[in-house]
Amino acid sequence: MLVYLIRHGQTELNKKKMLQGQSDIELNDCGRKLAEVTGEGMRGVAFDLAFSSPLIRAKETAQLVLGGRDIHIVEDKRIQEISFGEYEGLCYHKDYYNIPDKSFLNFFQAPEKYNTPPQGESFEEIIRRTGGFWQDLIGRQEYADKTILISTHGCALKAILANIRNTPISQFWGEGVHKNCAVTLVEVCDGAAKVIEEGKIYYKENE
Repeated sequence: MLVYLIRHGQTELNKKKMLQGQSDIELNDCGRKLAEVTGEGMRGVAFDLAFSSPLIRAKETAQLVLGGRDIHIVEDKRIQEISFGEYEGLCYHKDYYNIPDKSFLNFFQAPEKYNTPPQGESFEEIIRRTGGFWQDLIGRQEYADKTILISTHGCALKAILANIRNTPISQFWGEGVHKNCAVTLVEVCDGAAKVIEEGKIYYKENE
């Protein structure tokens, strides 16, 4: 099994450094272009099926990457983004910061110290639900020889990788949040997963 994990394209909230979480925000024009360019770069990949978060930014990314190919996209809520609860829509940009928790940036900088927002999700919770999805996927014998696209989100994608690598929460982000439309390739053989390439982009940085 070959699995291509992709983070969705850019949204206006991404651009403004505002928390999206499970808010259903569409791609902006730049995000659509990034997904289209990524799809062109992956035209040679013979996908058999695709999974997507049900949030529109992930679904649209999958559709644009697949570029009109007749491939069914299965929605699964287990790979939607982490919930920021009452903080969704707030800004973490240093000049416009309006999150009530002054230590919120631990989310990125020291995840083991992160305080879960009211009605939000913890790292443990998103690792658990994405882990359930991943185990179901690789346990399906009929997918053993398939090439699969998974369109998801920055934190959810890293949570899948945390399941694969058994990463401690303190090292959750590794080299950092993947760029929009960055692609990670995972090979699965006899239930064992190996990350072949992580965070590849198919566009120029200034696009």
